[in-house]
Order: sequence, then C-alpha cells, then structure tokens
Amino acid sequence: MPKDGQGSSNAFVELHFDGQKFRTTIKEKDLDPFWNETFYFNVSNPDDLHNLTLEAHVYNSNKTINSKSSLGKVRIAGTSFVPYSDAVVFNYPLEKGSIFSRAKGELGLKVYLTDDPSIRSSAPLPEMASSSSYSNLHSSQSELPSQKIEDYVPYTLVNGKKGSRRTFYNLSNSNNQRQQPHSVPSQQPIIYGVDQMRSEPQAAQVGRMYASSSSQPTDFTLRETSPFLGGGQGCRAHDLPSKDVTGSLDPCVEVKLGNYKGVTNHFEKNQNPEWNTVFTFSKDRMQSSVLEVIVKDKDMVKDDFVGIVRFDLHEIPTRVPPDSPLAPEWYRLEDKKGEKQKKGELMLAVWIGTQADEAFSEAWHSDAASPVDSSASSTHIRSKVYHSPRLWYVRVNVIEAQDLVVGEKNRFPNVHVKAQIGNQVLKTKPVQSQTMNVLWNEDLMFVAAEPFDDHLVLSVEDRVGPNKDEVLGRVFIPLATVERRADDRIVHSRWFNLQKPSATDIEEPKKDKFASRVHLRVCLDGGYHVLDESTHYSSDLRPTAKQLWKPPIGVLELGILNADALTPMKTRNGRGTSDTFCVAKYGQKWVRTRTITDSLNPKYNEQYTWEVFDPATVLTVGVFDNSQIGDKGSNGHRDLKIGKVRVRISTLETGRVYTHSYPLLVLHPSGVKKMGDLHLAIRFSCTSMVNMMSLYSRPLLPKMHYKMPLTMVQLDMLRHQAVNIVAARLSRAEPPLRKEVVEYMTDADSHLWSMRRSKANFFRLISVFNGLFAVGKWSKEVCMWKNPVTTVLVHVLFVMLICFPELILPTLFLYMFLIGLWNYRYRPKYPPHMNTRLSCADSVHPDELDEEFDHVSNHAGPGSCPNEALLSWRDPRATVIFMVFCVVAATVLYAVPLQLLIVMSGLYAMRHPRFRHKLPPAPLNFFRRLPARTDSML
Repeated sequence: MPKDGQGSSNAFVELHFDGQKFRTTIKEKDLDPFWNETFYFNVSNPDDLHNLTLEAHVYNSNKTINSKSSLGKVRIAGTSFVPYSDAVVFNYPLEKGSIFSRAKGELGLKVYLTDDPSIRSSAPLPEMASSSSYSNLHSSQSELPSQKIEDYVPYTLVNGKKGSRRTFYNLSNSNNQRQQPHSVPSQQPIIYGVDQMRSEPQAAQVGRMYASSSSQPTDFTLRETSPFLGGGQGCRAHDLPSKDVTGSLDPCVEVKLGNYKGVTNHFEKNQNPEWNTVFTFSKDRMQSSVLEVIVKDKDMVKDDFVGIVRFDLHEIPTRVPPDSPLAPEWYRLEDKKGEKQKKGELMLAVWIGTQADEAFSEAWHSDAASPVDSSASSTHIRSKVYHSPRLWYVRVNVIEAQDLVVGEKNRFPNVHVKAQIGNQVLKTKPVQSQTMNVLWNEDLMFVAAEPFDDHLVLSVEDRVGPNKDEVLGRVFIPLATVERRADDRIVHSRWFNLQKPSATDIEEPKKDKFASRVHLRVCLDGGYHVLDESTHYSSDLRPTAKQLWKPPIGVLELGILNADALTPMKTRNGRGTSDTFCVAKYGQKWVRTRTITDSLNPKYNEQYTWEVFDPATVLTVGVFDNSQIGDKGSNGHRDLKIGKVRVRISTLETGRVYTHSYPLLVLHPSGVKKMGDLHLAIRFSCTSMVNMMSLYSRPLLPKMHYKMPLTMVQLDMLRHQAVNIVAARLSRAEPPLRKEVVEYMTDADSHLWSMRRSKANFFRLISVFNGLFAVGKWSKEVCMWKNPVTTVLVHVLFVMLICFPELILPTLFLYMFLIGLWNYRYRPKYPPHMNTRLSCADSVHPDELDEEFDHVSNHAGPGSCPNEALLSWRDPRATVIFMVFCVVAATVLYAVPLQLLIVMSGLYAMRHPRFRHKLPPAPLNFFRRLPARTDSML
C-alpha cells in the first residue's frame, strides 16, 4: 500500500521471534519490493516451540522525520514450522498492524527448521530509535549476513505437545478365575488409561443388540461387548559348557510350551551369547503347565542338548503396565534329569502380560506360526506400521513451441505435446499450425511421490498419418528440481531447448544456431490435498505442504482385539481354515497386525494411535486372509478380503471407549454374506474442543481446491494414479502390503456405477422428501377435519401468526431446538455401520449383482444425497452447534425487526465482488461436514 504521499512506499521488514529481532534493508519507492535476505533465530526452549510465534512486520520508512508506519504484519505459529526439505515460499496476506491501520498486499516468506550444528544465530540489530539506524538501513549494501530464516532446533521438537500416551488395559481378578474357571462372563474387566480416565467396573456380557433405523437381520447388526483385553510371555547366557571336541560352542535357545516352540538365532563359537529376544504364547492356546527354556548347541545333523530351565505357569508373575518391566534373573541350567549343572547360567525374565507390554509388537508370537512348522516365514506374518508416501500434484502448463523442424518441408505440422511421469501419460490437443510456431496454453496434472525418482518427460510430436506420430524433440526435467508452491502465486515460465528424438536420458542439448524450444510453466502444487481414497471416506484432508498443517485436535486410539466365527478361506488338512491379519488406515499411517495362522477365531490384542486433524474423517479397518504362507490355493498370491469396518470420527463421543463387535459384511455375486465379526475398542480424545468446534465452519478441503478447482474427471484420474503409486510403494515394504489390500482399503472402485447403487441412492433421495410428503398429507387431514381438535389448534396458530408475522421465524427455530432436545434421549449409542436394507443388498436381483461385479461395464455413479444428521445426534458436536444456533437465531429474530433483517440479507446478497470469496460460506461447510447415510452403505 502506498504510504509516502507520492503513490509509493519505502518498505522494510522487521522479524520478531523468541525475544530476538532482525530487519531487512529498505527498498525505496517500490510497491513490489524483493529482498531475498535470510536470517537465523535461536530457540531458547525447544520444548516450548509450539507456544512461540514468528511475527513479520512490514513498515514504511520516513527519512524526513525518522519514523516508521505500518504496512501490515504476518503471524506464523511455531506449530507450522517444517524442515528444510518441506519448506516452500508462501505468500501470506498482510494483516492490520493495529485497529486503525490499513493493510494490503502479501509477504512472501520461506520458514523452516534445522538442527545443523554449524549454524549460528544472526547478529542482533540495534533498536530503531536513532537517525543513524535509519541512515544505515538506506545503504545499498546491507551489512546483514546472508543467512536463512531458520530455527536452531531439531524438527522432532516442532509438534512439542506434551501428554501421555493412553492405553487400553485389562485388570482381571485372578481369584475369580481360580474360583470359577468355567465361567468367562463372571470376570470383571476394567478398561482405563494412563491419564486416569476410568470406566466403572461392569460385568462382562455376551452382547447387546441395537435396532437399526432400517430393520435388517439380527446377525448383521452391531453388538456392544465387554472385552477381555489380555494375553503374554518374555536372554543372555554366561559360562556355557562346551560340547564339541574342539571345545567350542554354537549356542541357541529353544522356548517350548506344549507343542508350540520358538527358536533364537545361534552364535558361532560363543560361550557368553546375548540374544535379547522376546517370545509370546497365547493364553488360550496353552496346552501345558510347564514352560521349558532349552539351550542347545547348533549342529548340522542334530542339535546337542546343553541345559534347560523349567517354569511352572502357576508361579509366573503378572505384569500390567504402567508397572515397571520385570527385572531379568540368572538361572542355573539343569540337565535332563532336573539336576543343577556345574557350569552355565541363563538370564531371562518370564511374565504374564497384555498387549500393552512394550515388547509385544516386536515379539515372536506362537499364534502367528503353525505348531507343526514353527519356522514359518516371519516376513509375511509379523505386524508392521507403514507410512504412505507423501503425494504431490504436478502441474505442467504447456504454453507454446517455437522453431520446430519437421521431416517434410512442404507440409504444416499437426503438433501435440505428450507428457509422461512414470506410467502416467497425458497429451495436449493437436494444433494445426501454419508456421513452425505452435500455441497450446493447456494444463496437464500428474501425481508424484517423494522421493522424486522419476523425471518429467515431454515429447513434441507431429501427427504424420492415422495413428502415426513423429517425435520432433524431447525435454527431460527432474522432478526434484521443479519449483514448489503452497498457494496460487504465479510460477515463472521457462524456455527449454528440445533434444533430438533419439535422446533417451537427460543430456546437455547442443546449442544449435536455431534450436527448437518449448515454453513451459512447471510446479509442484502443495496447496492441494492429493486424494488417494474415496471422497466419502477420506481419512485425511490436509494439504501436501506441511507448513499449511494445523495443530492436531485430538488422538484416536484403536484396539484390534479379536475376530469371531470367520468364514474359512482355504482348506488345510481336510478342514476349512484361515490365516488372517487386520489392516487399519487413518491418514498417512497404515498398520498391519500379525497374522494369526490356522484359526477362525483369531485374537490379535494390538493397539495403535493416530493424531486427528479433522473430525470429518473416517477410520477403516479391514480383515484379510494371508495367501503368502502355506498352500497358495487357487487365488495364487492374492490376499483375500474378508470384510472391513468404517468409523467416522465425528460420530464418536469425546473420551468414551467404544467396545463393539462389528459384523463383516461383503457383497458376493450370490448376495450379501456375513464373513464373521470383528471386535474393536475405539476411543477419541479431544485436546482442544474450541479448535474442533471451529473446524465445522471451515471448508473440508484446502483453499486451493476452491481457488483453482480441478474438474471431476481430473480428480478421478488423479485418484486412480495416486492409489497405484501408494500400492506400488507399500507392496515393496517388508512385509509387503499388497495391491489388492490397498485398493480394498481405499475403496478404489467406489466411483463405479451399478444398478443396485443407483436404486439405493434413489431411495435415499426419496427419503429426504418424505418429510415434505408427510407435511402435505397432514395438511390434507387438517383441511378434511379428520381430527377436529388438531384442526382447531391449527386455526388458532394460523390466526396468531397472521396477526404477529414476526413470530414465524423465531417459532420455527425454537421448534427445531426442542426437537433436538427431545431426540437427545434417543441418540445413537454406537457408531453407524453397514446397513443391508439401506444398501438394497437384501433384495437385489442376481442379474443386477452380476452386472455390478462386471467392472468393465461400470461407469461413474451418482453423488451422495444430502445429510440427515442435523437433529439426530449422529454427530453430537454438530447437533449441539445447530441447537445453539437455533436458540440464538430465535432470540435475534424476536428482538430485531423483520424488515431490518430482510434489508441486511438483501444488501449482503448484492454485495460488491470485492467482498466475495471463492471459498464456500460457513453454513455450507457445516452442512457438508455432517455424516451422511453413505457411511452405512455397502
């Protein structure tokens, strides 16, 4: 904004952070100043970084009177600082410096963190009080060191929110177990957390059924349970006796309980080995009362016995975190007869614990290996946490090409540009040019994942005949060198010289006198959220650029307990069985439980946590049969899907532990089928209720989706590419998360159309208007005097509203508030789950199912219908917000004249375009965030 009275400004910037202040040079007579000056700040207390704020004040300098006036300021919270690899230049809109000041324009900053020990803080500047300070600032050469705006603090301390990790535990009464060994329901588990959040003791029960809004078979409904959360067991040797003639020893340890055993690796010629290995044995599979720990000497033919330590299971202590870990003890080795040996000791710890033990996730599990073949490959059965790659949108703006050289001199070219990243290929429209210069100005969008190993390859091609293209030249651009942006600022375009058509890699093009070239604008768009899931069931809505991320609003805890009555997926030893594992996805974090082999009632007892950034997100948990171990069967190497569960975070009450058994429903060509039940424990804990409530007025997606929107065709194409990239990356992990698993978890086929889905959406649309139909039917009954008392009351109300029209709207809002208050007692006690009646899966015709499973003929289907959760307490926080709005609206409408409200509404609707924004209004954002009935559709 001009400030010097001559239509310009003498701008400089002051930076304030953690008690330190720096400033740039002054750019005279420039409304678009460019500094490119960089500074360091030290962080005095890294643990307090999330409470600190970087302030950048833009001032106009007045040399005449040695003063400064504000042009605006920018405030950046410490929680948004990112490491150097994620930092991009971001244009922050200038805010008012004070109440009476004015501000216009944007300030481009690049802020990031570093822990480089070679970096030193910038020298502090004197206060701007003397005239000499101003005169120094006006010098053309700045005395400031050329440094970067960085904070001397490890990146791991950015999100420095303190708080203990809460865990689901089970405290069982050992006395009750001994007195009533045959009655499992008599046990009284208590579920609580480290933060002292406890639930009251309650007797365990078989289940509690809930009636759904749309009736369906009882087997398909959700059941509340009181789970038994528990299980668990846990080397080092000293002065072992030698067994070989040479006096050497190759020791290993075998831990055996019944017919289950685990074996450590062996050490060559070592009489004082140290293994540090943990073994766990499932409590419900224990077939012996004695635990044997056997030390053996590894041999080519048969391992030699060295010594043994035996434990009676009734004497083993129980440990429940947060108790300290059990201290290991030295045990003298015994021979086969039970007598103590003169040499050899074994240090180990043995306890009965739960899945909350620190060693549980990395331990060898007896239920994850066959008792017959305990050497099953741990590669495919162990648990693992994955992080999906960070995805970016790549925007390629093909502007024009010049001085093209075609093969035939007597014809004008019909040219297009083919762009390729990996296996993604896009083309511009062909242009018939009368010269050797061609203009396109088209945008092409791709998906790329960090690290950027691929190159952007552009080929300028001439259509010389039907289905025949001649390459006129190529350009190779490494994605790692492409400029990144986090907003809609203009990216500078560049000219690239075309390489010869025979070029297959990046090479320095020859500087010919008349080289062909192409004009491009390429950037990595970090202001978008790269969709890799179905839009209805997204688990993450954050933009790619980390500096745009907001602080988390809560923590989601998931306990994957067990599955019951699973459908056999394979045949082994003449009977049906399954080797199952669970996969949970939320945000960029995927988790996979260990594989429980040969069991139709597997017990996982594993727990995971996620940070929650938006309540309008969905947690997905799937159950799969592992086809990588044992007999592959007819399905080859494909892991078979058994079923999945979706839980929307906004439908969970804060702090409540949900323990339910979810039916696993899958649609087969023969109809809907229940594949078993999955038992989960879920809790959502909120860290900032104010921040979470404020999210309901914000758009679902980042601002770039509204400022520079992508078409639906682009989004569908880009989502397909994103799923392929994520599947390719996770399938290369160890153990691999295979492509069929990723596609099933991300609902890769949710956009396909089918007759069943169209019927379900049609009936949902009809149900939205059922309320209007019911009002029309009721009005007809009033007019026909079917109920005289009701008709008389309607007449009285009608006359009152005509006489006092200002009471119509307050009465309507007050009525909606009372409906919400009345519905509180009928609020849902469980998260919404799959509904076969709503999905039209229980009455679908077999021909329609055949058509649905024929993916070749499917096309994109219709969108979702409006939400119906406003006053039903399906989203308790949204209902509270709407009820408060109704009370406030009723009060305002009663106190303010109706004519004034109409005038204000009209002026707002006709406001100047300067006061309009591309972002959707808050009421629309609130409406879009409500949970829809699509969550309950198959």
